[in-house]
Amino acid sequence: MLPLLSLIPAAGAMLCAGAGFVAGAFVKQQTASLVAPGMLPWGLKAIRRFIDGALREKVRPVPGSVVYCDLAGFVEHSGIYWNDGQIVNIAVDGLAESEVRLSGPADFTSKSLAGTIYVSCDAKGAVGHPKAAAAAMARLGERAFYGLVIANCHQFSTACLRAAPSRGGIAGLAATVAGVLEGPTEPTFATLKRAAREHLGATKWKVWNWQTDDEEETPPEEPDWPKIERSYRQLPLTPETLPVLRAELEEARAYRDELKDESLPDAVRGRLGSFVGLLEEIDEVTRRAAGLIEACPGAGFTLENLKSFDEDFAQLAAQMHHNPRIRELVKKLGREHLSPIEKRRVHVPRASRSEAHGVHLSDDLAHLLPAELIKLEDETLELLFYSQLAEKRLLAYELKGITYLEQEEEQRQPRRTGPVVACLDTSGSMAGLPLVKAKALLLATANVVQQEGRKLHVLLFGASGELAEYTLDDATGIAGLMQFMHQGFGGGTDFETPLARALSIIEREIDYRRADILMISDGEATVSANFATTFKQRAGTLECSVYSVRVAGGGGLEAFSDELECL
Repeated sequence: MLPLLSLIPAAGAMLCAGAGFVAGAFVKQQTASLVAPGMLPWGLKAIRRFIDGALREKVRPVPGSVVYCDLAGFVEHSGIYWNDGQIVNIAVDGLAESEVRLSGPADFTSKSLAGTIYVSCDAKGAVGHPKAAAAAMARLGERAFYGLVIANCHQFSTACLRAAPSRGGIAGLAATVAGVLEGPTEPTFATLKRAAREHLGATKWKVWNWQTDDEEETPPEEPDWPKIERSYRQLPLTPETLPVLRAELEEARAYRDELKDESLPDAVRGRLGSFVGLLEEIDEVTRRAAGLIEACPGAGFTLENLKSFDEDFAQLAAQMHHNPRIRELVKKLGREHLSPIEKRRVHVPRASRSEAHGVHLSDDLAHLLPAELIKLEDETLELLFYSQLAEKRLLAYELKGITYLEQEEEQRQPRRTGPVVACLDTSGSMAGLPLVKAKALLLATANVVQQEGRKLHVLLFGASGELAEYTLDDATGIAGLMQFMHQGFGGGTDFETPLARALSIIEREIDYRRADILMISDGEATVSANFATTFKQRAGTLECSVYSVRVAGGGGLEAFSDELECL
């Protein structure tokens, strides 16, 4: 059975367009939380539009050719060319319902931004097969369920191609192997391209100038190459964007190889090579920083950010990602932290699941109407069942009724969480692993604080009077904090300087009223009795607590800490 989430529509517009979902990175993640097309530069599409439209020869499809067009962002629509400008393709005419129809080029590209149709080709021109065309025509009028990654246009086109004989032998094997290595990685579109290579010998994809045919047309303008490069260098590299960029890298490499035996201006070929090189650089740098990016998903590091970190961020990321103690401490500092258990008698609501008050749309499997379960008996309706289940659109009984039971129950009260003033010890005794662990804890904390919309002010300290300050904000974010933490003092340790400054910030800055102080140190210092007394009095007046984390070493933190943990 197919994974349920593979049936979830990315958007109603994509369903209506009859598009196959090509961003394979998303399909692999099987998530309904998708990257918006506007978040990505889509540089390769602009580059291809120029090179294919202005510099490469145009072709006309032949019966049985595979044709496809780009839709918005990361989707494409495919079909099989019949004859006389007609394309056999799947058209979606309802929610997840489709019909095989004949369409002209204008109708086929009605949801395409550029209106460009690509045709399966070899080195000599367009390629197709009459049996593929006949197989497509035999299915005219066929109605079926339509999904983005199952029963979609690419699978329809692939099935038609398989009516044509395989090239077989060494040539067929080479075609299949080469097909695996090229193009986007979305399963159904990649399969279609492999099938076109195996059954038609398609090694290239060229433009059909259907709007003007043999008439001369105005070629597309050359893209702004420097602007494309800047957009990729400034792109936030997140767990959501990275798989898409890696898929684009594979497609860019395949496109570069496709053009090897064609005549192109040296300048354009060089710029295309530079673009591929930029994607390869992003891939290399982000693979080294994968742990850091995963540990700080909201940081939005750019390529330039990651390249500028002379810190061994691989070691830092490993601590953030794999050190369970850091995860525990960060959870305590976040809003999930709960105060000690309090026991009291409470009236606990209990749902009475005995009264049906009607029906509603839901994914509640335990209370589905029998009519919905009947769909599982039919292969086609079964797919519709899972699609509606993923969308929470199955009819189920709506049950109501509440009873209240009085009992003694352990209650945990949410801990007050607000702004944080963090003090990071960068003295000489912290050098090495203790400082790496301390920075990892601070970064992980900053990531949580930023996601929760809380304020964070960071103090780096060393000996008496040595202090550096940084305020986390949306403009500089986690990347700016990492740059800031490159600093350090490397000498002695003095707690009184950062603690006094922390209280001053909490006392004077409106945004930090009732903030808590986070002290991260090895504890290799002390405070005077007079300072400790005065500090606690001021902290009590300001209603702030000191939460200390010892990363190594011995005592020194107990004198001023309300809570003390070891890392």
